Amino acid sequence: MKATRLHLQLKKAWFITGLFLIGLLQAPAQDQQVADSLANIYREQNLPDTAKLRVLNALAFYETRNLDLALQYAQEAIALATRLNDYINLHKGYFQTGNKKRLKGDLTEAITAYFKSIEAARKANYLVGMGKCYSAIADIYSISNNHKNAMLYYRRGIDVLLKANDSLLYATAVFNAGDELLKRNYFDSALVYFKKSGTIFSRINYLSGIAYNMGNLGMVYAHLGNPALAEQSINTSIKMLEEQEDYSPVCTYLLSMSSIYEKKKEFPAAFNYAQRSLQLALAYDLKEERSKANEQLSILYEATGNKEQALMYYKEFIRYRDSVNNLHAVQQMADLRTDYEVSKKQVEVDLLHQQKRNQRNILISLAVILLLTIAILTALFRFYKIIAREKQRSEKLLLNILPAETAAELKAKGTVDAVKFDEVTVLFTDFVQFSKQAEHIAPEVLVKSIDAYFRKFDEVSTAFGLEKIKTVGDSYMCAGGLPTVNKTHATDVVAAALQMNAYVTESLNKEDGLAHFEIRIGIHTGPVIAGIVGIKKWQYDIWGDTVNIASRMESAGMPGKVNCSESTMQIIRKHYVCEYRGEIEVKNRGSLNMYFITGEKKL
Repeated sequence: MKATRLHLQLKKAWFITGLFLIGLLQAPAQDQQVADSLANIYREQNLPDTAKLRVLNALAFYETRNLDLALQYAQEAIALATRLNDYINLHKGYFQTGNKKRLKGDLTEAITAYFKSIEAARKANYLVGMGKCYSAIADIYSISNNHKNAMLYYRRGIDVLLKANDSLLYATAVFNAGDELLKRNYFDSALVYFKKSGTIFSRINYLSGIAYNMGNLGMVYAHLGNPALAEQSINTSIKMLEEQEDYSPVCTYLLSMSSIYEKKKEFPAAFNYAQRSLQLALAYDLKEERSKANEQLSILYEATGNKEQALMYYKEFIRYRDSVNNLHAVQQMADLRTDYEVSKKQVEVDLLHQQKRNQRNILISLAVILLLTIAILTALFRFYKIIAREKQRSEKLLLNILPAETAAELKAKGTVDAVKFDEVTVLFTDFVQFSKQAEHIAPEVLVKSIDAYFRKFDEVSTAFGLEKIKTVGDSYMCAGGLPTVNKTHATDVVAAALQMNAYVTESLNKEDGLAHFEIRIGIHTGPVIAGIVGIKKWQYDIWGDTVNIASRMESAGMPGKVNCSESTMQIIRKHYVCEYRGEIEVKNRGSLNMYFITGEKKL
């Protein structure tokens, strides 16, 4: 179970020469509004170079709707700062370039920009800037699972921020380094880091830092065999996070504790934590956390031999008929192969006994052997036909689970290499108020209703050449532009989304004996990694920040609407009408530009 990383909300402060700019930046406006106002000032007023430089860096910081435009401002700031030998603003220009490149998913280019930012900050003897850059580089290496480099740059950032005497930034860097160590199971070292960061957070009374720190400390104590101290720390963290109404990490901490006790085979404690996580996720309608809690409970019941309960929670975790069918098919194939091996061995034993009993009569023995041989050949032929039929069925099921290219690679190599796609479009759907309505609907009607919706979604995604990724509870996920790359992935996904939304909307007035729900749909375009993991229950899946943002587009949408991100809008705006919603605050992501797609443009 993963730990929880602390993301510090830094102050947005830019000191720019001129009273007109000071007043602007102190106004309670959204970032993009600030960027638009600054752009007008930049274009319309003849600013001196020093003021122009600060305006450019501010524009790069506040421009959130168009990342390419933000990068352009940053490059202009870099060029002007270089000409003026202004290393502080040169550092800021490269730092903003790294931030925007990271948001676009260009991690290599982001690291390159951060290193240039460090060099400029070093020339200006700007320790805070150097420390922030080292920490940003460490975060990228951590995301990329490069533990050695992540810890190298966390330590460099910590050393520099200690000299800079910035307690909050220093404590945050120490905490995140501890989180990296916890993720890699270096529990003793993680404990040292968390104790150090916790002391500083307490001294400056930074409540979010204290809560996260206590939660991660609890997980460390549990791994080190101190359950009493672990529970005390976790419960303190949970109480603080609940007061701050930050419930998602609470669920994460509870499931982490459950997983730890599961590995120790202390099942009563494991069940207790998992049940608490599920109750909290249900109370606050946390879809992802609810799904994970159901999965953990399914694992626990299976480990303790309660197959019935394990299956019930597994169904709650994922209502995916193809996976269930595949599980049955695999079991049937295993049974057939077992029967065949048993029969073959039994025939050999019978043959040996028959030969011993009939040694005195060679003719009778030969006749018996001949009869047994014919019987064996007949049985083998019959089993061969059954196995061939089951093999064909298994291959059909495999193609129903994995894309054809992935299935072919799996059969040829036994493994599947992960593939990076530079640009795909991901779609998420989710039924509104599903959990609350489901409590009042008969289970068989509920399953039949969800099945009817998802069958239609499968038809639509297939018609537009999309790849269905998975269903999680009442959420449906598909993507365009993989495993075969194409240039129409964004418009294909949008067209499919509009059809799905229209179908769901029309179904609300039907009287067909099924349960009907409103739907939210979210879309985002960006890079992903695709492949399969593990050796059981294969599933083609995709990972990356693009998937997380697409999910946030869905959760931040409105019933009966198709909500998309800035990157998707830029691709489809020539073909579809996009209604700008403004910047919407997204959990753990800050503010993101969002758009409702209302239909095709009339040419």
